[in-house]
Amino acid sequence: MSSSTSREQGLAEQITNALGDKVTVDYANTRRLRVSTSREHMIEVGKFMKSDLGFDHVASVSGVDYPKDQVIEVVYHLGGYEKTEMRELLLALACRLPRDDSKMPSLYGVWKSVEFHERETFEMLGVTFEGHPQLERLLLPEDWNDIPPLRKEFKNPGR
Repeated sequence: MSSSTSREQGLAEQITNALGDKVTVDYANTRRLRVSTSREHMIEVGKFMKSDLGFDHVASVSGVDYPKDQVIEVVYHLGGYEKTEMRELLLALACRLPRDDSKMPSLYGVWKSVEFHERETFEMLGVTFEGHPQLERLLLPEDWNDIPPLRKEFKNPGR
């Protein structure tokens, strides 16, 4: 863990004390924390982040394809509006998935704000969010039959 303010360090300790080996705090810097977990613990960790720490919304969900490592990483960017002390913090909640089994539980039951973000990640990277209420195309044409366009092996036709 790199240097951090006492507030962020305190949050990091609170997270590891509550969740133990279900999480890894990758860093706790000024106004930024990054926590990694497995898909098996994603719902539990998400519920803790929301109810115990006050991260009341998901600002965005991003995904990165790492073909050399054979993984896709999904990162939820969490924020908090209700608690004044949480407003300037951003917590990245990350989960690495095998490329050939890129499924994980949807966090829609924890934060409704993930609805369109998870749909976009499903469509662009091929991550299946189990339990999502409407996991279908959002941006690509309905007749899209190529691999997800943000996978590294995707070749844009005509280029």
